[in-house]
Order: sequence, then structure tokens, then C-alpha cells
Amino acid sequence: MNKVSMKLRHIISSWSGPVIFLYLLFFGNSIIAQLQPVITSNVDTTNIKIGEQINFTVSVEVDSTAQVFFPEGQTFSPLETVEAFKTDTTRKKDRITLQKTYALTQFDSGSYVLPAQRIEINGAGFFTDSLKVDVATVPVDTVNQKMYDIKPLISVQKSNSAFWKIFLIVLLIAGIAGGLIYWFIIRKKPLTEEEKVALLPPYDRALLELKRLENSKYLIQDKYKVYYSELTAIVRSYLEEEVHISALESTTSELIQKLELLQDAGELKLKDNTIKQFEKILQTADLVKFARSKPLTTVAEQDRKAIEEIVVKTKEALPEPTEEDMLEQEEYQEVIAKKKRKKKIISIVSAAAIVLLVSLGGLIAYLGPSYVWDTITGHPTKRLLEREWVSSSYGYPPIIVETPEVLVRQQVKLPPDAKANIKELQAFMYRSEKGLLTIGTTSTTLNKPEEPDFNQVVEQILKNFEDQGAKNIITKQEEFVTVSGVKGIKVFGRGKFTVPDTKELVSGQYTIILFGGNGFQQQLILSWLDKDTYAEEIINRIIGSLEVKTEA
Repeated sequence: MNKVSMKLRHIISSWSGPVIFLYLLFFGNSIIAQLQPVITSNVDTTNIKIGEQINFTVSVEVDSTAQVFFPEGQTFSPLETVEAFKTDTTRKKDRITLQKTYALTQFDSGSYVLPAQRIEINGAGFFTDSLKVDVATVPVDTVNQKMYDIKPLISVQKSNSAFWKIFLIVLLIAGIAGGLIYWFIIRKKPLTEEEKVALLPPYDRALLELKRLENSKYLIQDKYKVYYSELTAIVRSYLEEEVHISALESTTSELIQKLELLQDAGELKLKDNTIKQFEKILQTADLVKFARSKPLTTVAEQDRKAIEEIVVKTKEALPEPTEEDMLEQEEYQEVIAKKKRKKKIISIVSAAAIVLLVSLGGLIAYLGPSYVWDTITGHPTKRLLEREWVSSSYGYPPIIVETPEVLVRQQVKLPPDAKANIKELQAFMYRSEKGLLTIGTTSTTLNKPEEPDFNQVVEQILKNFEDQGAKNIITKQEEFVTVSGVKGIKVFGRGKFTVPDTKELVSGQYTIILFGGNGFQQQLILSWLDKDTYAEEIINRIIGSLEVKTEA
């Protein structure tokens, strides 16, 4: 119960009969009027030319707690809604005024009645007044202005904007992948000092490391064990690489014995005192490393110089390499180079394959495997769906529809018995080269001003399907209404259809939408392969764009 009703009950219960009567007589109507919503509507003009707009404004004054719903969508037929503007709200005490404006238009001349619009307030319906709008034609000068025939259809160059976007994205991804592969695999990285030293020949490397040991601070810091460990490691590594004996894993006595054997065999021309001096330095190093002996600093320095001389003498004592040795070395280096090149190629191919697989996996996870496969293989209906569509008017009375390809005019020869009823038939069609996708329109004017028999038309179309080899046709029927409010009949179903130029039967679907009036009829005929999701999207988009003009 609202506040006013409670107020009235209180007055009725406290006042006497005559006073109640007078109060209700003079004030009751004004109280009830405050409860009722006030609805007004108007247009800024009632006379327009074809294509001009009028502004239809609805104002609702209600209590501030009321819930108000204005009409939405195409509820103004036969006028078309161009735009619904934002609701304007004005508040005055406990009342608010809501104002909604709609921009309307009409593209055919004549007098039209703007129907009453339902405003829902707190679940109850209230209606605006209906209004009459006159739409005048634009005068055409047919005397001084020449008239020309309708121009034939021309081919329009396809837009490649989508292709270039995809190409640039792929190019960017390939560039980034190529840059990463170059930077981390192909690029010749700068060598560290250790790597530069490791690439030197054994003789040069040994002398360089002995020079560094000379400049070290091991002796000043009393690190004799580290000093002698590095000293013996340098000379042992040199002997292993240059003289080809296992020096790193040999004891002092074993190493000296191997050098003496090479000396006796004439493969290493070292003097006896040089080998004995080397043996003495190795024994001193063993005492420092294992017995914690600590020689004088001058002795340690002299041992390093002596090792440097031993390296030089060993280099001189080695026999000159034969031509066969040099060839073997060249072949070895060539094999190493081939292995390096092969390894680099394998690394590059592996990196490219990883980038490709990761990118492909991401696309499959995001778009789905079937979509990615259809994109790679170029699915015919998918390409049709994603290309630039064309919106055009076909025949007379016109059928306006949006399609992925322009429909081509068909030459239709009417049989003699049909000419008695049909004055003119205009047909347009597109058929996909691959698949069953077919889009067709027909506009027919009759000799007599009579309503078309849709049932007979549907039967004839289904008979044509059967004559072309179709079987097991299932048919359903329902009412169809375009966005602008034109009503028609939708016949749809599925069956087995023949592939063009073959006798193969495939599962397919079809939809026939029929419109008509006094002396004319219009048809949109669609067929496509069953379970073709891209074709279904194409069909839904075509049907959603369908408009017809119902004047013969």
C-alpha cells in the first residue's frame, strides 16, 4: 500500500461523512493524479522527404522510485529506427521526468502511421499516441535530364588489406625468430680471454701461461702449493699435447721414464741434464704439494725459468713433421670443420623447428586444430567467409542481401505454360566451385494482380531438387520476419544432394525464404554441405542481412 492510500485511510477514519465527501471532491483527484504517470509524445515534423529523419520524443513523468522501460529495436515499423539516443533525466522533488528521443526515417514515399509505443512502468503497460507522417518523393526532372539504362555488373577489385595484415604479422614473427636464431646460434660471439688462450698452439699457450705465473702474487702471498701446482700443470699439459704422452696422469718417475724412452728411440732429442733438471723440479713440486715443503722464493723463481727453458728445448728437440703428418693434420682439421658446420646447421634447423612448433601449438591451442588446418589448406568456404563481402540489390521487386561474392544474372527461359502467369522473372546466382554452397535470388512479376501461392512454389522448388538427383528431402516451415518487419515464409531442411557435374550424393542443407504480394513474389534460395561450420556462418550472415522491397 502506497503513502497516499494510507493518507486517505487515515483521513477517512478520522473525519465525519460530509467532510470526507468534500475533501475527496476537491483534493482526492489531485492526490491520485500525482500517483499516475504522465506520458507525452511528439515529433519535430510530420512532413519529410525520402531518407530524411524525424525525431520522435517520448516524455514520462513518474515517481522517483518507479521502474520505466522504453521500447527498443525496430518497433516503429513501417518507419525504420536510425538511432535511439540516451535517456535524459530531470528530477523535481519526489518526481522525475524521463525523456527518450528516437531518430526515424523511411525510404519510400507515402503516408505512414507511427504506431503507438508501449512504455512499461512498474510492470504495467502505457501507450503513446499514434502519429501520421507524410513522406514526399524527391522530384525528378525527366524532361531536361536524360534517362540511362541500368549499367551492367562490373567486377570489383578485391581488397588485399586483410592479406597484408596477416603477411606483416607473419613477417614480424619470422623476423623476431630469425633475430633470436642469429643472436644465440649463428652470430660469432666474442671470445673470452680463456677461450683465446685455449685456441693458441700448445707451445705459445705454455709460454703465455708461464708468463702469467711469473706476474702472479702467489709467492708474495705465501701460496707455494698453488704456485708449483700450476707450474707442473702447465708443463705436463704441454708435453701431453705436443709430445703425445700421458703426462697429466703420470707420477714423476713415470713421466721421466717415458721421456727417457723417447730419447733412446730418437723421437725426442733432449740432453740428459735437461731431463735430470726437469726431474729435480718435479720432485721439488711434489715435496711442496704433499710434504708442505717451502723452498726459498729465489728457488721457486728459478724453477719457473727452468721450466720455460725446458719447454723451449722440448719444442726444438721434436722432429720436424713429415708431409704425411701434415696431410693427416689437414684432414683432421677439415673433419673438425665439417663437424662444426654440421652442428651449426642442426642447431639452426632445430631452433627454427622449435619456433615453428611453438607458434603452431599456440595457434592450435587458441583457435583449435580444425581451424588451423583449414587455414593452412585453404578451406574454400572459410576463404569465402573471411573475404570482403558485397551488399547489393537484385531484381525487381528488389531483394537486398549481403554475400561474399556478387550474384551473377542467369538467363531463364520460361516454358510456354509458365508465360501465361509470369510476366517477368529475374534470377541471380552464385555457386561455389568446390562444395555445395549455392546462393540464388529470384524476383517474379505476375501477369495478374493476385497473391502468389507459396505452397505451389515450394513444391516446384523441391521437385527441381529431385529432378537434379536429390533424395530423402526433409522439409520444415516457419514464419520469417526481416529486420524492417516484412513478413515471409521460411522453408528449410536437409537431404542428399548431387555434387555438380557428378552423380555423387552428399548430405546437405537448404533454406528457401519467400516473400510476395499482389502481383509479385521474391525468393532467396540457399544450399550448403552438412556440418560445414563456415558455410553455416555464411548462411546466417546472409539471412541476417536480407531485406526486400514489397512494391511490384
